[in-house]
Amino acid sequence: MTEKIRVMIPEEEVDSKIEELGKRISQDFAGQEVHLICILKGSVFFVCELAKRITVPVTLDFMQVSSYGAETKSSGVVKLSKDLDEPLSGKNVIIVEDIIDSGRTLSHLVRLLGQRNPKTMTLCTLLDKPSRRVTEVDVKYTGFQIPDEFVVGYGLDYDQRYRNLPYIGVIEFEN
Repeated sequence: MTEKIRVMIPEEEVDSKIEELGKRISQDFAGQEVHLICILKGSVFFVCELAKRITVPVTLDFMQVSSYGAETKSSGVVKLSKDLDEPLSGKNVIIVEDIIDSGRTLSHLVRLLGQRNPKTMTLCTLLDKPSRRVTEVDVKYTGFQIPDEFVVGYGLDYDQRYRNLPYIGVIEFEN
C-alpha cells in the first residue's frame, strides 16, 4: 500500500492563522508573561511559529504524551513519556497542541497540570476535529476546524513521517 498526500490547508493559510492566534494571545495577555507548553512531537513546528508571533514575554517547556502510536486512530490510552522541566505555579499556562481529536489526551493533561497551581491555563490548537470528540475540552484558541480525515504535515505525522510538510495534508492510501 502506498500513500498519497492531498493538500487540505496550504502553507500560506497556516502562516496567516498562526499570525492571527499570536495577536489574540498577545492582546489577551497584554502586560503579562505566558508559559507555552509544547506537546511533543507534533506541536513543535506550531509552537515555534506561534511563539515568534506573540509580543508579550514567552517562556517555553515541553511535554510528551501520545495516544496514537503507528495507527491512524487514537488508542484511547494516554501515555506520558516526558514531563515538564519547570514548575507551573503562578504562571499563565497555554497548552499548545497540533490537533485535538477525541479530547482524551488534553482532558488528561488539563487535570494533571491543573494540580500544579498555574495562575491561568488555556488551550491552543492548530487543528480541531470536533466530530471525533468523546471528552469535552474548553479550547480558547483554535486555528482550523477540520473534518474527520487523517492529516499530516506541519508537525503532524503518520508513523513518524510527513512532519516536515509546510502545509496540512490528508493522507490517502492507495493499493
